[in-house]
Amino acid sequence: QVQLVESGGGLVQAGGSLRLSCAASGSIFSIKAMNWYRQAPGKQRELVAAVTSGGGINYVDSVKGRFTISRDSAKNTVYLQMNSLKPEDTAVYYCNAALSVTGRTGFYDYWGQGTQVTVSS
Repeated sequence: QVQLVESGGGLVQAGGSLRLSCAASGSIFSIKAMNWYRQAPGKQRELVAAVTSGGGINYVDSVKGRFTISRDSAKNTVYLQMNSLKPEDTAVYYCNAALSVTGRTGFYDYWGQGTQVTVSS
């Protein structure tokens, strides 16, 4: 059993900052990548930022220069530092991990429950 638990969402004014955290726990053998997605009302879920086990990092264009993803491999935790927030960043943010579990071959996707980020203008 694997759990991803997010924290750090909330309400902030435009221009403010928030830091999201996501901790993975359970029978984890290895983690290939940890990612942050978001979904705004009436829109499709989109990949915001990704970090691989090898340290590769990618961002969606709309957050480049404002968001920073980082990972603590020892804690199986990924962070998303969000600065200069805009109203259009308002969404439910989901943590995702591609990982393998003990006793089972292959990598599988796991998701957190989501955390609401609301940016007021």
